Amino acid sequence: MPVGGCFCGKVRYSVEGEPLGKALCHCHDCRKITGSTYSTNIIVAGPNFSLTSGTPKTIAKTADTGREIVSHFCGDCGSTLWRDGASFGDGKVVKVGTLDDLDALDKALPMIELFAEHRVSWVKGIEGAQQKAAM
Repeated sequence: MPVGGCFCGKVRYSVEGEPLGKALCHCHDCRKITGSTYSTNIIVAGPNFSLTSGTPKTIAKTADTGREIVSHFCGDCGSTLWRDGASFGDGKVVKVGTLDDLDALDKALPMIELFAEHRVSWVKGIEGAQQKAAM
C-alpha cells in the first residue's frame, strides 16, 4: 500500500488500489501550491485514501474552474498533500511528489494534462496524454 506524507513527517496518509486517473495540472493554483510549473497528481477514490497521522490544515478557494477546491497541507512545513472538492466527488487529488516511493513520479505517467493552454513555453506536452483547456 503506497504511503506518503509532508516534508516534516507530521502528516501521513496511505492509498489503496489503482488510481482513478493520473494528471498534470497547469492551472494557476497548482503553480502557486507547488512553486513550480505544474502539479503531478493521482486521483484516488475517497474510500481508498486514509489519513494515518497528524491533522492537516485546509484552505478552500474558488479554483480556475469556478468551483470550490480544498487544499490539505501541513501546518508546520506547508507541504500540500492532497486536494478535494465537488469537482472530484469523493475522490482525493494526491500530490505524487508527497508519496514515499522514490519511483512514484515515474509510475504516474499522466493520461491527461489539465489547463494545457497555461503550460509554460519551455515545457513540452506529454505524448499520448489528452490535452484539455480546463478540468
